[in-house]
Amino acid sequence: MEERNQTRVTEFLLLGLTEHVALKDFLFLVFLAMYLINLLGNGTIISVIGGNSHLHTPMYLFLCNLSLIDMCFTSVTVPQMLSNLISGKQTISFSDCITQLYFFIVFATTECVLLSIMAYDRYIAICNPLHYITIMNMKVCLSMSATSFIISSLNALSHTLLVCRLTFCKSNKIQHFYCDLTPLLQLSCTDTSINELVIFSVASLLLMLPFMITLISYIQIIKTILKIQSTGGRWKTFSTCSSHLTVVMLYYGAIIFMYLRPSSNYSLEKDKIASVVYNVVSPMLNPFIYSLRNRDVKRILRRALQRKIMSSKG
Repeated sequence: MEERNQTRVTEFLLLGLTEHVALKDFLFLVFLAMYLINLLGNGTIISVIGGNSHLHTPMYLFLCNLSLIDMCFTSVTVPQMLSNLISGKQTISFSDCITQLYFFIVFATTECVLLSIMAYDRYIAICNPLHYITIMNMKVCLSMSATSFIISSLNALSHTLLVCRLTFCKSNKIQHFYCDLTPLLQLSCTDTSINELVIFSVASLLLMLPFMITLISYIQIIKTILKIQSTGGRWKTFSTCSSHLTVVMLYYGAIIFMYLRPSSNYSLEKDKIASVVYNVVSPMLNPFIYSLRNRDVKRILRRALQRKIMSSKG
């Protein structure tokens, strides 16, 4: 009888952001617009950098990687959410849920590490410009990018394997718009203490270490900027760095809030808001903050638009 009561769950119900039917059409339009802006913005950055050989430098390599990660990161969860909002179908199979969880962790972790690498890259460029070419050569940059993805993949694999060993025999309703670790653990009828320990310990390393590297890098950058004699140059550089730091703080803050606190403090509504920030808002803003404010990128885009207008007139 006990064995029968512990029938394995074969699918889950994603309850989404809200249960109010009246809000679902509005949310569908909002998140569809944000998703399309994400794809258009990041896709443009990849196209511009990939199509211009003089942009094949370490900084633009990282920007291109960030755009690709942002597109993939959002695509793991948002299309599923949009489909659920428009169709009313909320089910997701166990295997699809685990797959979504794996790739979500991969891209979320990769973005954390990549943001810290980009901050370090800017630190070297601004604070140690004479050693930049030696320290941040293309071989080192490619190695950093590859290492961040390998670490993220191993991290995701460890979490998904630990989730797969659990038995889900309670409710199959996930109080979220995608398969995330905390909501899944709450549905398990087996002990999740190992999972929680791994989440906290690994998150402490893979979130806090990149966060500290990013924070220290930007503090050093700001200190160097304050030494610039030209008020205009100082303000321009500070404005760009402050924009970068704002997006970074939003992203890291939301993830740290999600994963570096006891499960007893789990707050459904606050977690959904935090998820939207780092899952949708931050990836949408990144191409505008990191790339489209860049002078070289803007100049190339302007030329491309001018050629497009001239060809259409001709």
